[in-house]
Amino acid sequence: MKEATTSNATPSNSISNNSTLSKRIIKIASCPTCSGKAKLTYHFGCKQDNQVHIRIVENSGGGFFSEEWVPLKATLAALDNAPHPITAYPFTNLFIGKSVNTPGFLLAVLKHEGLVKLLEGKVRGYEKLDSATFMAEVNKLVSSDVDLKYVPVTPIKKSATTLPPKKSKQASLPKSTPM
Repeated sequence: MKEATTSNATPSNSISNNSTLSKRIIKIASCPTCSGKAKLTYHFGCKQDNQVHIRIVENSGGGFFSEEWVPLKATLAALDNAPHPITAYPFTNLFIGKSVNTPGFLLAVLKHEGLVKLLEGKVRGYEKLDSATFMAEVNKLVSSDVDLKYVPVTPIKKSATTLPPKKSKQASLPKSTPM
């Protein structure tokens, strides 16, 4: 039985162009952002050596994000070493730095996958949960040889309509007559 493995990658060496590495997509899922204002689509993928990676691929809210793959091991290490309460900050070093939104989006994925939960009475603070169920699911996906295909959705760009020019105020004022 195959089992998910993780490389010895650390945040500093895990950013070496992971977006172009060949991966088998083992899970495509969607979740709300931490604020609940938008929906994210994300992937779990694994390489031939069964190293599992995560990436964000869509955001319905229109905000920028990075689509780069980040190693699951580095993500879980950042989660393990995060100060309490957990915020998106510990995940910042996992990404090259294309967007400040991506670490928060990764936190939303971790929440959706049951690895963190919102602290009671907090708006942005999270606590770590047990990862055994999550890792069992990931290991099952890795061993299943599932290979999902992803076709990105092309956004529809709306063109702005051109409004007629506004009339100047002076043109609409009545002309004064000399007395």
